[in-house]
Amino acid sequence: MSLTLQEFEERVLELARRRAEQAEVFSVETVETPVAFEANRLKQLRTHRSRGVALRVIAGGRIGLASTTLLENPEDLVRDALAAAQFGAQAGFELPSTIEASPPAVFDPAVEALSVDEMVEIGQRMIDRARAENAALLCEAHLDKVVSTVRLHNSRGAAGSYCGTSFSLSFGVNLIRGTDMLDVWEWQTSRRLDIPSDAMVETVLHKVRLAERTAKVPTAQLPVILSPKGAGSTLIESLASGFNGKIVLQGASPVGDKLGKKAFSEKLTLYDDGLLDYAAGSAPFDDEGVPTRRTALVTEGVVTAFIYDLFTAYLAGTQSTGNAERSLSSLPSPSLHTVWMAPGDARLEDMLADIQEGLLVDQVMGAWAGNILAGEFSGNVHLGYRIEKGQIVGRVKDTMIAGNVFQALGNIAAIGRELYPVGGGLRLPYIYLPALGVASKDA
Repeated sequence: MSLTLQEFEERVLELARRRAEQAEVFSVETVETPVAFEANRLKQLRTHRSRGVALRVIAGGRIGLASTTLLENPEDLVRDALAAAQFGAQAGFELPSTIEASPPAVFDPAVEALSVDEMVEIGQRMIDRARAENAALLCEAHLDKVVSTVRLHNSRGAAGSYCGTSFSLSFGVNLIRGTDMLDVWEWQTSRRLDIPSDAMVETVLHKVRLAERTAKVPTAQLPVILSPKGAGSTLIESLASGFNGKIVLQGASPVGDKLGKKAFSEKLTLYDDGLLDYAAGSAPFDDEGVPTRRTALVTEGVVTAFIYDLFTAYLAGTQSTGNAERSLSSLPSPSLHTVWMAPGDARLEDMLADIQEGLLVDQVMGAWAGNILAGEFSGNVHLGYRIEKGQIVGRVKDTMIAGNVFQALGNIAAIGRELYPVGGGLRLPYIYLPALGVASKDA
């Protein structure tokens, strides 16, 4: 006979605390509705529900984990977690005894109330607008609505829960002209219904217009402006992952040996933030019950912190930063919330006006394919534009950029005054680099 989720959780914790030094029950209930358009047509719409429970124990000083989506036999879940603990890592930490939740807003009733028909209407309107300008465009739109409830309680008395919402929207177009293929895309994720779909389409169409003409750039060290999306895929995404305490402990982080040292330009200040209202990465507490917080990763060029969960903090001899993330079937691990860069004071127009010959990079593929420990990166410019005498004159093709993250971010000419959401985990400005390696096939 199936139990309710609450009954199952209570029974599991009751059984586990008798046989383990510490026990933690983590559960997630999710209702997800994805809607997808491909090649200008509605491709998929469905709603699916899921729920599950994970039990983490510390038994004999070792960590064990088991999970289930069947709420029938709490004894089996406890038995499996205890069996896994026989081969688990040494714990060395204590679970929280209380949960003091942080204040960010994570639930929007408008997302919960959004119907499938309304989602289809948004996607269709975006496609109709794009094709009204250019009927040759092949359009894709993906919308995803999620409502989830997270609960956590442990044998030391900590207990907490929250309900969160998420809305994701992506829009992309493909344009084929002879042997030339152009792809332009945008996407955002938020915990509330605030993503401007009309503005997203206009952004994509503006970039398509800029790409109508092609232009060449020389193989040389050139001034480069990275758009927020370009900065994310080229530098910040992979660099930020290097602040993960687990990667630092593995010796695989490019900044692992730079704590307390100046590694970048004093113009660069970078945060990981779990407290931003309605940001996709925000939550009242992390997946171990530790309150989320804002952590300064880089302050005026100096590496100031790494992020940790309870286990990696124990290994590093420090405290958790409230960055634990997990699935039901995996142990917690450090994960970034929302990474954002302190804005500068420059306007994009002024950055462009300063460049006689250079490159504006918006989409990059394959960055950080070089020596990651040394901070080397290289990638194909999937969407970029030649800058000539302060003006964008055309899209570049068959072009790569390459460099070293410490050199690139150690010599920043200017940082934009506005932050833009990039996907769900970044908020970045335009970044103007005075010199970056550019290689063009036809140069």
